Amino acid sequence: MAKAFASQGDMTEKKITFDQIGDGLYAFTAEGDPNSGVIIGDDSVMIVEAQATPRLANKVIECVRSVTDKPISHVVLTHYHAVRVLGASAYGADQIIMGDQARAMVVERGQEDWDSEFQRFPRLFEGHESIPGLTYPTTTFSDDMTVYLGNRRIDLMHLGRAHTSGDIVIHVPDQNVMFTGDIVEDHSACYCGDGHFADWGDTLDNIASFDVDAIAPGRGGALIGKEAVERAIESTRDFVYSTYAPAAKVAARGGSLKEAWDAVRAECDPKFADYAIYEHCLPFNVARAYDEARGIDTPRIWTAQRDLEMWDALQG
Repeated sequence: MAKAFASQGDMTEKKITFDQIGDGLYAFTAEGDPNSGVIIGDDSVMIVEAQATPRLANKVIECVRSVTDKPISHVVLTHYHAVRVLGASAYGADQIIMGDQARAMVVERGQEDWDSEFQRFPRLFEGHESIPGLTYPTTTFSDDMTVYLGNRRIDLMHLGRAHTSGDIVIHVPDQNVMFTGDIVEDHSACYCGDGHFADWGDTLDNIASFDVDAIAPGRGGALIGKEAVERAIESTRDFVYSTYAPAAKVAARGGSLKEAWDAVRAECDPKFADYAIYEHCLPFNVARAYDEARGIDTPRIWTAQRDLEMWDALQG
């Protein structure tokens, strides 16, 4: 391999922020690292996204304990990726909730994804020895589900394919706040290696139709106010389109993956090079865009070996 993946050398600890985005609602963010959300109900707490390890989950718990002593009863996982789910055991929650499709992807490719992500981004897996194994939900749903924490209503919904085929969002109607997982990012690259480019824009439209007052995105800062929400939705849309369109043109003329890489860089570097994890995401994004443009609807499973083979092809 000519050089390491960008994130293999990223060992700098990120600054944590814990922003209130509504009454009893918080966004745990860390300069482009995976975010978590906190929803405080009448008698208990729901966590959105578990983090990659129990060690990182404990940082979320510390923030929760700074604002409430209510027990954590639910953990909701927006999709199956290792950096989102493997810290779930730290919370001691009775309920771990995923969409049906996300659970199916844990079964199909969860271990491969863990092995792949562990190789790509070692800093996020510090303390990995405490991970008890793959995270499976106690509860799943197909299209939508409502959870009540006392009188607080929380709506879980699958609004379409985007970052994965099984993405869900979490909406808290009494504050009109949404937790979007990696469907929406703010000043952070979208990871599209398991994505569905053709569907992503429609799913963003479905989110926009809620006209929410705040969003906790998958990465990047909390989005408070309709102007910030709209800006992040549109910048995410631009990122996804700008990645796919050049790769699709190359694929349409029978060009190579390396040619798609060069075309995407030419389009995206001037606009997104300063985004968090941009270099980390780019090779996987190009590979998936190139596949989708050639008619491969279901993303191929990433493995540690496939990562290296793809990276060698792009470098060569």
